[in-house]
Amino acid sequence: MLLFQLPEDVLYHILSYLDCKTLSRLSQVSKVICHIVSRDVVWKNIAKGLLNTGITRYWTDIYPHILLKDRVKTAQNWCDGVCKRSTPLKWKTKLLPWIQLDGDTLFLSQAAEIRSYPLRHGCKKIRYNPVKVYSGHQADVCRFVLTDSHLISGGSDGKILVHNRRSDSTMKLFGHNQEVNCIDSRNELIVSGSRDQTIKIWTLASSCPRDLIPLYDRVWSVVINPTLSSFVTGTACCENLSPLRIWDVERLECVCSLGSDFRRGAGVLDMVFETPFHLFTCGYDTFIRLWDLRLSPQKSVMEWEEPHDSALYCMQTDGNHMIASGSSYYGVVRLWDKRLTECLQFFQLSSDLVSSPVYCLRFSSSHLYAALATALHSLDFRHNLNITIR
Repeated sequence: MLLFQLPEDVLYHILSYLDCKTLSRLSQVSKVICHIVSRDVVWKNIAKGLLNTGITRYWTDIYPHILLKDRVKTAQNWCDGVCKRSTPLKWKTKLLPWIQLDGDTLFLSQAAEIRSYPLRHGCKKIRYNPVKVYSGHQADVCRFVLTDSHLISGGSDGKILVHNRRSDSTMKLFGHNQEVNCIDSRNELIVSGSRDQTIKIWTLASSCPRDLIPLYDRVWSVVINPTLSSFVTGTACCENLSPLRIWDVERLECVCSLGSDFRRGAGVLDMVFETPFHLFTCGYDTFIRLWDLRLSPQKSVMEWEEPHDSALYCMQTDGNHMIASGSSYYGVVRLWDKRLTECLQFFQLSSDLVSSPVYCLRFSSSHLYAALATALHSLDFRHNLNITIR
């Protein structure tokens, strides 16, 4: 029996032991073999060990619509730092923008508005006209979050707006006394934090808060656990309290505090739940920290330090090996491999004369977008570099 006369499941199992170079050469033998080698099951083991292929630590696939073979090629560019840089959007006034990605749509806050731009391939010119504009705040938007059906924003006017993405309706919540620094939402639950040192819990069914928790410190970040049973708050660390605390959603009690050696002023600016048990945090103390909530809360299980002693404003993970972070000086974006202690790649997006923090960053399988004070920057890691905002 010839090799390619074997049953498919046996053949795919054999091919899964080959490396990238061997599979690439094998795919050039014939069209039939090329079709077999291009199947995702052949590349899954390879993709598991690379950066940002969409295969998470629990083998779920974030980008099932993209061939895994193509994602493996792009992953090498992420690792090597090979990309094409561009500035799709610029504005004259210095802002504190925030961005979110939803498929092929990018949402960007500019002053008191949130604008959505479609990301299209093959377009050489840039059109600055957004597809949709979400407005209603009387001052700058500080943060916003996307759900399947809603866009929920918090502003420096203290208001929280719930925009229905399927219609033009907007519900205004009775927000905070000062700016809403952070907001998160899952299912029908909304949690907001403010400079007024309080956390408020809302549901989409009511414009009044369900509960209020005083924290006695400015709240910079909040994130809801995927299980919906708890949420984590990150404060400015200006009081004799840990800046990281976990709260039970129903009992409204502090379940525990994370860490015991935060210095004064080490505020937590961004947090990400990678799994219900794994929490990443970053902030003014220049560290990215990984917390395993199943273990002792006194110490993080891993740490990565920003080498230039810059505060870390934002971060995102790929669910497997990669972390991307944005720092407070010169628009520096860093890529980290969790298996290493040193930074893997870094990109300086602002000039030495005009320094700006990276206020927010988001990435897809092929692009990284970073929002600075006066521009949106794009890093394209594909072999075929022809995407822009239209």
